[in-house]
Amino acid sequence: MVYHVTRVNWFEQQTLLTELREKVFVYELNLPKKVEFDSLDRQSEHAIIYDNFNTPVGTGRLTPNGLISRVAIERKHRNKTAYCSILNYLVVIAKEKGLNNIFINSVLDEVPTFVQYGFCKKGSVFMEAGIARQQLYCPVSDFNAEPFTMLH
Repeated sequence: MVYHVTRVNWFEQQTLLTELREKVFVYELNLPKKVEFDSLDRQSEHAIIYDNFNTPVGTGRLTPNGLISRVAIERKHRNKTAYCSILNYLVVIAKEKGLNNIFINSVLDEVPTFVQYGFCKKGSVFMEAGIARQQLYCPVSDFNAEPFTMLH
């Protein structure tokens, strides 16, 4: 399957972005809706990934400080091609904005894998939506989408 990604404005595409994220994070993964949507949505760069039928199948965002988060892809499209497409697109936006590093909030089990791919730990472990996480970062020039599966 071939995917394409486009940058969208939160205020113009809020309904679609909300539907995609709710479908994955709230209804499928049972994360609290109040955690899923926050004030960063209005400030962030958003992207939507479409399948080869031009159907929206996922989304992700890049916050002003370079945090890639809220990457939600519908179950039947969760594959390396889809994840690499949207993550690499968000990294291009980070480069356009002049950011030196990108950040992710990883679940603890996946930290060693990300470290193998060049990410470094930043700060202490913290809780988000009842899940222990570690913030990681890497230079945008060294970003590799290979280890990613899902990213809240």
